[in-house]
Amino acid sequence: MKFDFVGRRKWWFLLSALLIIPGLISIAMQGFNLGIDFTGGTLLDLKFSRPVTVTEVRAVLKEHQLENSTIQLASTEQAEAAPNVFVRTNVLDEQQRRTVMADLQKKLGDFEVLRVEKVGAVIGSELTKQAVLALIASWVLMIAYITYRFEFKFAIAGILALVHDILLVLGVFSMLHKEVDASFVAALLTIVGFSINDTIVIFDRIRENLKTYRKSEGLGELVNKSIIQTMTRSIYTTLTVIFATASLYFFGGETTKNFSLALLIGFTAGAYSSIFNASQLWVVFKEYSEGKRMPKPAK
Repeated sequence: MKFDFVGRRKWWFLLSALLIIPGLISIAMQGFNLGIDFTGGTLLDLKFSRPVTVTEVRAVLKEHQLENSTIQLASTEQAEAAPNVFVRTNVLDEQQRRTVMADLQKKLGDFEVLRVEKVGAVIGSELTKQAVLALIASWVLMIAYITYRFEFKFAIAGILALVHDILLVLGVFSMLHKEVDASFVAALLTIVGFSINDTIVIFDRIRENLKTYRKSEGLGELVNKSIIQTMTRSIYTTLTVIFATASLYFFGGETTKNFSLALLIGFTAGAYSSIFNASQLWVVFKEYSEGKRMPKPAK
């Protein structure tokens, strides 16, 4: 197999830009659809006259566009149905709350309202700020580690590939107006771990091949060979996680839809950036650095 990954790098960079820019525009124009973990919501504590299931309650809420609500059964045992139900949903005004509760009574039977209250955000602005700082700190530590194990140019290329993946996921969720909640934050951190791992495998092969590198061969040829040597491993790893995540998305419950969708987008973007962006960025940095060190021809 012979394919010029490096020689076509401008096309890969252009494709990444075409995918990311619409998302950035969407983020700037409409932002994100923040879930109740960020915005707070309404808590309903209900006691039905008969045991009900989470699926039954969610089916009723779905008719009011509240299918992403958190629903918990209050039971001392691991039962599939229980009369006591906690529902945490978006902030509802008085009319909305009455409409939802009337529909619940009509379709699931009589119930007693034990508690109704508005609750604050689980992830407040301060915690959100700390999460962003933690992500930045992790990138700084990754840069330090990769610089120690490889070199600084590898580290910067790897982090830029991670930024590419995160921006792509954020952009898609903004454009599709998908709900962003605590599980979405967990998905982003999972994507970071997966993507950098795949990139490091290719970087490690490049480093091994550098030991026998001849300048007549050219950096492009060296990187092409390294990517092809790790291609089978990259394909197997990516397909394995995508199959598992796709199963979660298509056959899992409503509450895992956005989490698994973020993983699907992120894992796909991570595989792409590891193969088509990270190593190519390293070549650009390397050629630029070596070009600056070359003596200028005498006039």
